[in-house]
Amino acid sequence: MDERAKSIDDENIEKLVRTFYPEVIEDEMIGPFFIEKLGNDINSDIWEEHLVLLTQFWRFVTLYDDEYKGNPLRPHFDIAGLSKEAFERWLVLFYETVDCVYDENSGALFKQKSTEIAENFMRRLEL
Repeated sequence: MDERAKSIDDENIEKLVRTFYPEVIEDEMIGPFFIEKLGNDINSDIWEEHLVLLTQFWRFVTLYDDEYKGNPLRPHFDIAGLSKEAFERWLVLFYETVDCVYDENSGALFKQKSTEIAENFMRRLEL
């Protein structure tokens, strides 16, 4: 396990996800992508299912937890208008939330992983 993951646990991963996505749906650039697919009520059942899935995803990415069984790239092929700028905006917001939840060391792991994932997605989506 990455040394930077020592202070990362289920509780603070969930806090990260549940702090981040309310900010996302309020964002003028990327909020509409999420609202179109999931609606604008972060407390809805569809959002709850998505937040649980995202928490599992980040546990998989940072803690190598094997509960996540999804394909994170696949849904992005169905999003009309997705752009490099949208991914860059997502990263800015994600970094800001990471800085609020984690110390610099643990935050660096999330920033590294999210950047790698975004770059991979953009490459695979040909953005």
